[in-house]
Amino acid sequence: MLQSMTSEPEQQFGVGAPDAFQRLWTPHRMAYIQGENKPTGPGAADGCPFCSIPAKSDEDGLIVARGELVYAVLNLYPYNGGHLMVVPFRHVADYTELDEAETAELAAFTKRAMRALRTASGAHGFNIGMNQGSTAGAGIAAHLHQHLVPRWGGDTNFMPVVGHTKVLPQLLADTRKMLADVWPTV
Repeated sequence: MLQSMTSEPEQQFGVGAPDAFQRLWTPHRMAYIQGENKPTGPGAADGCPFCSIPAKSDEDGLIVARGELVYAVLNLYPYNGGHLMVVPFRHVADYTELDEAETAELAAFTKRAMRALRTASGAHGFNIGMNQGSTAGAGIAAHLHQHLVPRWGGDTNFMPVVGHTKVLPQLLADTRKMLADVWPTV
């Protein structure tokens, strides 16, 4: 059973009044929550990271692969090792705004990303999806992106709570290289 995360001094001063809830602390995500790298307008000059990433080298932008209309990039705030996003080059917010060619390439890249993750890391399953709009959970609602989160049996655990540790066994640069190396073969 988990122990309360509230210390005696916090209880004494009312900072963490005890209740029946357990808390999962993920302070590393505060930069994301506070809007770091969120766009202020519709393009790269307005701070849209998905518009500015393609101007970087693949290594600097964490780009795994580039197509004609979309690219695959590692998530800076991954839920799991290998967490990728497939992003159209064109700045559109809603899935219905994609044209047929963009829709087809986004689907094809999603399939290739799954094959690459299985080949490179032995992923057992995937969570795949898009959050459309900020009320639906989109962190960067102004530029469409589809998440691919690889999953393995037993990958949901209490390491972040009990051990105060998020287990990501590889640096993002190493993960990018590993996936980029297998991408042409899948």
